[in-house]
Amino acid sequence: MKKYPLTEKYDQNWIEKNWMGPNPLWLLEELCEHMDLKPGMKVLDMGCGKGITSVFLAKEFGVMVFANDLWVSATDNLKRFEEADISDKVFPFHAEAHALPYAEGFFDVAIAIDSYEYYGADEMYFPCTYSKLVKPGGQFGIVVPGLAKEYPKGYPDTLAHLWQGEMFSFHSKDWWRRLWEKTGIVDITACYDMKSPKEIWMPWAEWSVDNFAKEWGEEGDFDMEFLGADTNNDIALVVMAAVKRDANGGLNLKH
Repeated sequence: MKKYPLTEKYDQNWIEKNWMGPNPLWLLEELCEHMDLKPGMKVLDMGCGKGITSVFLAKEFGVMVFANDLWVSATDNLKRFEEADISDKVFPFHAEAHALPYAEGFFDVAIAIDSYEYYGADEMYFPCTYSKLVKPGGQFGIVVPGLAKEYPKGYPDTLAHLWQGEMFSFHSKDWWRRLWEKTGIVDITACYDMKSPKEIWMPWAEWSVDNFAKEWGEEGDFDMEFLGADTNNDIALVVMAAVKRDANGGLNLKH
C-alpha cells in the first residue's frame, strides 16, 4: 500500500480513538496532493467527525479551519482542538449540510473526507448550496466510498445481501465527475480511484470488530463482512478535486 508520510507523524492510538471510518488522514493526505493549500486560507472541513482531519489541515498547511459536523458536538470537538493545541486555527461548528451558517463566497477551500456521499449525491446540493460557499477561484475536494463502475441495480451482485439504503450514494468516479462538471461551476482537476481501497479500509474494519460496539453500541463486524464479500473488487475510494470558475465562467443557474 502507498505510504503517507504526513500521517505517519500522528500517533496511531490518537487516530484510532477519534476515527469514524477508514483512516481519514490517509484519505486527506491523498486528496491534498491535488490541492493548493496556503497558510491563512479559510477552509471548510465538512463532515469532520471528531476533527482529526481539521487538526491535520491546520498543522500541516497553516490554514484556518472551520470544522463542521452534525453527528459530533462542537463542544466535544473544541476540547480535542484544545488538547491538540490548535484551537486558535480550528473552529468547531455543529450544523446540518442544508442549514449551514456561512456566508456565500466565504471560503477559499471546501473539503469533505468520507462524508460528502451522505448529502452531496443529491443533484441539487452542489449547484444550489455547496458551491456557493466558496469564492471564485477557490477549491473543492472530496474523498468518498464508491464503486469501480455503475450497476443497473445500483450495486454488484456480490454485495447484494449486504447492501443498505445509504449505500445507494456509492457511485463511480465518472458519475461523480459528471455530477459536478455538468453544472458548469467548476473545472475538475483530479478524479480517480485510490489504489488498494480495501487495504486502506481494512485497518478500520479490523478495529471495528473489537471496538465498534463499545464506541457506538452496535455490532462492528459489518465492514469486515462487506470487504470480504467484494470478490470482484468493486469497492472504490474516489478522489475528486475541482476549482471554481470565475464569475463569468459558469452557467447562470438562476434562469
